[in-house]
Amino acid sequence: MTLFALVADTFRESLARKIFLGFWGCSTILLLLLMTVLNIDLVEGGLASIRLFGQDVDRGAQLPVENIVDIVLGGIAALLFSAGLFLAIFAAAGLIPTIFEPGRIELLLSKPLSRTRILLGKYLGALTVVALNIVYLVGGAWLILGFKTGIWKPAFLITGALSVFTFAVLLSIVTFFAVASRSSVLSSMSAYVVSLVAVIAAQHEQMSPLFNSETPRQALRLTYWVLPKIFELGNWSRTLMEGKPVESLMPLWSSALFACAALLLAARLFESKDY
Repeated sequence: MTLFALVADTFRESLARKIFLGFWGCSTILLLLLMTVLNIDLVEGGLASIRLFGQDVDRGAQLPVENIVDIVLGGIAALLFSAGLFLAIFAAAGLIPTIFEPGRIELLLSKPLSRTRILLGKYLGALTVVALNIVYLVGGAWLILGFKTGIWKPAFLITGALSVFTFAVLLSIVTFFAVASRSSVLSSMSAYVVSLVAVIAAQHEQMSPLFNSETPRQALRLTYWVLPKIFELGNWSRTLMEGKPVESLMPLWSSALFACAALLLAARLFESKDY
């Protein structure tokens, strides 16, 4: 119950700061666009016409309707793994460091709560705020296009779950640097930097011939194995939308281990600090 209360408190804070409403508004606008401005006419399972804002996009084209569904859902999935996660990190970075504000941290520590539970409650609260909006957007888009076309793509729901998981991993980075620095700016920047380095390190096999010695090659490989597999998780959404199987679950469990390690280090650091 105390952990739930901390999660609820973070959720109320997101409402007060208009963070949740901002995400909800953006998701609602996108869903309304799908519902009202995208009109699809079907003839015997094929696409007879598609109109955007009332204008014909492709007159008389007989295309498989599944193609247009894949394009729209694939675009939303790509949006979630790019701009969506970028904005989510920026917003969540403003929620975690607030517990270290003068007066608030003393109030929290005066309660019969462990510091680990306080930190975990803030982490889960920020994760809940973003996860609810992702579920709303992904579930809404899936239902709208499903009813419009009769094509249901369960793989798209999995890409939504992957987006939540990827954000949970990145949020662990935000949490660690929030404890270390008490700065929302540094926390968000750290998550962006780690994401960028992780994407670069994912190309270690292609980049190895660029180095003259083995030392930088080994350093790049080590970086790849240590950091979360953001690049691979993003590619999974495209692979699943294409109906192809995922070759290895290594990016999933290694990223989960990274997140657990980051949260554990954050909790240990929080326990050692004096306020």
